[in-house]
Formats: sequence, structure tokens, C-alpha cells
Amino acid sequence: MPITQSAKKALRGSKRKKIVNDRRTKAMKDAIKKIEKLAKAGKKDDAKKVLGEAYQAIDKAAKINVINKNNAARKKSRLAKLIK
Repeated sequence: MPITQSAKKALRGSKRKKIVNDRRTKAMKDAIKKIEKLAKAGKKDDAKKVLGEAYQAIDKAAKINVINKNNAARKKSRLAKLIK
């Protein structure tokens, strides 16, 4: 456990940031899984409609540095390739 006041404050901040990061990660993963599930089922038209939602979730995760920008580009590229 932190002893100094500044370490206690840093711990509180990191807990808040973890919650935000986990929320972004979950939104991103859920969107990706939804597209993969639709693509495997052969519903590529439906998957194309959901693609924008997934791109948005990935971009938001990259914007706040939950994932690296190159990782985001790779995920988006692979989703687009999966749907074609």
C-alpha cells in the first residue's frame, strides 16, 4: 500500500484510468467479435453496416493510448479484409 500522500493520490488516479481503459477495451473487443461472428455466418452485408461502429471503437481506444496507433490500423485492416 502507498504510504505518502502523493502515492495515495496517484493510486486513486490510476484506478480511475484503469476503469476508463477497460471500458474502451471491452467496447472495442465486443465490436470486433460482432463483426467476426457475422462474417463467419456469411452475413457480410450486415457486417459492413457494423464496420463503422468497430472503426469508431478502435479509433477511440487508439486516441487515448489504450492501444498503439499501428495496432489500431492493423485491426481495422484485418476487419476490412475479413468482410471482402
